[in-house]
Amino acid sequence: MEKLRKAFRKAGSSLLLIVLVALAARLGFAASQVRKIPRELLGTVAFENETGNIAYSLAAGQGFSSPFRREMGPTAWLTPVYPLLVAGVFRVFGIFTAGSFFTIIFLNALFSASACIPVFFAGKRIGGLGTASGAAWLWALFPNAVMMPFEWVWDTCLAALLGALLFWATVELADSAQGARNWGGYGLLWGFTLMTNPSLGLLLPFLLGWAAYRGRRSSNLSIWKPALAAGIAILCCAPWTARNYAVFHKFIPLRSNFPLELYIGNNNNYAATQFVWPPKITKEREIVRYFRMGETAFMEEEGRKAREFIRSHPWIAVKLAGEKFVAFWAGIAEPLQVFKTTDSALIRFLMVSNTLAAVGALLGIAVLIGKRSPYAFPAAAYPAVFPWLYYVTHPNLRYRHPIDPVVLLLAAVAMAAAWDLLIRKRNYDDATEAKKAAGQRGQILLS
Repeated sequence: MEKLRKAFRKAGSSLLLIVLVALAARLGFAASQVRKIPRELLGTVAFENETGNIAYSLAAGQGFSSPFRREMGPTAWLTPVYPLLVAGVFRVFGIFTAGSFFTIIFLNALFSASACIPVFFAGKRIGGLGTASGAAWLWALFPNAVMMPFEWVWDTCLAALLGALLFWATVELADSAQGARNWGGYGLLWGFTLMTNPSLGLLLPFLLGWAAYRGRRSSNLSIWKPALAAGIAILCCAPWTARNYAVFHKFIPLRSNFPLELYIGNNNNYAATQFVWPPKITKEREIVRYFRMGETAFMEEEGRKAREFIRSHPWIAVKLAGEKFVAFWAGIAEPLQVFKTTDSALIRFLMVSNTLAAVGALLGIAVLIGKRSPYAFPAAAYPAVFPWLYYVTHPNLRYRHPIDPVVLLLAAVAMAAAWDLLIRKRNYDDATEAKKAAGQRGQILLS
């Protein structure tokens, strides 16, 4: 029996096994979904989004342009890494083909499963092997992570991998690797991340600042090394920023679409005293205006309207931010009502798993703070800082996904603390029972 327990523990902490199970779960889900879709649709429907359309333009030799399939000229709607990846797949396996679709889904699944690796090693540094294994298993089987590679041809899974890598690299760099080469590599990782999913850039000052502070306290780190990392990250973005300025005659550091996203979440639909269907303002109608006005003028107008709405309806904007907070973490707006009324077990399961992950992350932060762990700050930055972009604009499970690996790592920290507490209580109860038994034996002998 003891040998079986040891074998089970060894298997449970095997990173290779965890990664393979994660990959199998993602590919298994994709295979089950593919059987429900006519083959002739596989190569078209999944690419009917901004990523697929820009990738089409790139593969067709039209440059980085036209996020809505209609020829509109250059765009900065997305940063270039993932559209270039999809365009490369199109060049090899054909534009809008089933072969391209299957290749992208496999790559997404591989990116997602690979996130188990940085989650495992970051968890091991923070809380030991138990925390590491628990965090990696949580990510391997987390419903969002299993479904996302199939559901979205987008940078989502790659961004989740990069978010986990950044956390692992930050804690490793702050604790051990102090050479200029390591800081330069850290800057390159940040540069690649910004060119993939700029939203993660919200974490840059917090993670880099913490790594510099901890390195300076532990080994009197020279400030020029963190400055080198920041400089390299900026230099990685400079060619793209220069391209945007040359094309649009405007400073667009990374992406152009923030004004539209802000307006989607803050517009006069929400100020109406009575619900109207269809709503007066929709993303589809705004895209029609995009075709008519062009990208630069359209985004300037969307930003102006969004700011005007927030200024004229500040309390509505605050209320909307609260609703977006709930939707971001529960996975859906009005979760209690939806949970009661939906007849979908899957929707209920996703809502519960997302909410439990959020609560677990909060408890994990409390545990790290209670233990005065130096890693509390960078870990807490993920759920505390990153979501604010979506509290202001509008939330989606896909938008939350880049921080989910660290959210689950924090949940694993809380689970490990609860397990330790349970073990201590059981040991205490066993010791108490042993003392009582010894006392009773002593009384019998005396009598």
